[in-house]
Amino acid sequence: MPAGSSVFTRRKLVLLLASLCCLLWGSAYPAIKNGYAMFHIATNDIPTKLVFAGYRFALAGLVLLVFAALSKKPVFGIKLRTFGQMTLLGLTQTSLQYVFFYIGLAYATGVKSSIMNATGTFFSVLLAHFIYKNDRLSFNKVLGCVVGFVGVMVVNFRPGLLSFDFTLLGEGSVVLAAFILSAASIYGKKLSQQVDSVVLTGYQLAIGGVALLLLGFATGGALEAFTWASAALMLYMVALTSVAFSLWTILLKYNRVSMVTVFNFMVPVFGTLLSALFLDERFLEWKNGVALLLVCGGIWLVTKEETPRR
Repeated sequence: MPAGSSVFTRRKLVLLLASLCCLLWGSAYPAIKNGYAMFHIATNDIPTKLVFAGYRFALAGLVLLVFAALSKKPVFGIKLRTFGQMTLLGLTQTSLQYVFFYIGLAYATGVKSSIMNATGTFFSVLLAHFIYKNDRLSFNKVLGCVVGFVGVMVVNFRPGLLSFDFTLLGEGSVVLAAFILSAASIYGKKLSQQVDSVVLTGYQLAIGGVALLLLGFATGGALEAFTWASAALMLYMVALTSVAFSLWTILLKYNRVSMVTVFNFMVPVFGTLLSALFLDERFLEWKNGVALLLVCGGIWLVTKEETPRR
């Protein structure tokens, strides 16, 4: 058992840290919306959105690498093969999935994109079944994922949601982004067994962020309108990204994939609640409470069987 696993496998700590990660990622919803307004980024300006995301991830990665170096973690002297693996992780988990997500968002509604993006939890649980012998599918896992997914649908419920229009460029791209993120996360779990989690997260975010910046600049993107307020918002997004991704990588390193990824259902719920709070949207709606109950119920179903067998 890896050193320190006794701490990060404690169920209460997993619950606390995974919920914190989802809360931070949920806060990115209103932060990104405010960021688009502050930096004057048009809805259909995908290149500039890639530049915006690139700065966020590249700076977050740099922050983690500096922190790792100050903590005397092995930041330098990494084997070429290992660096190549981290590069692959960064280009997939950060760059490629973000590109497909933005493409999908341009051709699908935000509501359906949020729901389609939640399919990533299903992919993670399914892939883990075939990769890890101790993370097989079970009735509780399947039921928990379904209940959690229904919760995501409830919090995003709008008139017309049940119309079954599906396009490859729209919903298809969002689902593909979710699959890429799930597969890359499992690859990252394997890689984290041989590389310090903070160092791994720092490199993959920095590499993925630089790739997004280059792609954004190459396609005509440019981030302007820097002010003290917009810079402060960017710093917050850098902080939430570095903290959430590093904690998530640590949790995946020491726990079963299904036990951690099921918490992803909380991200759109937190996102909706925080958007209502900070963007003056409707907050006290019945669907928000129902969605939270469903998501928590789904998480309970998946994680309650995760008690280690003696």
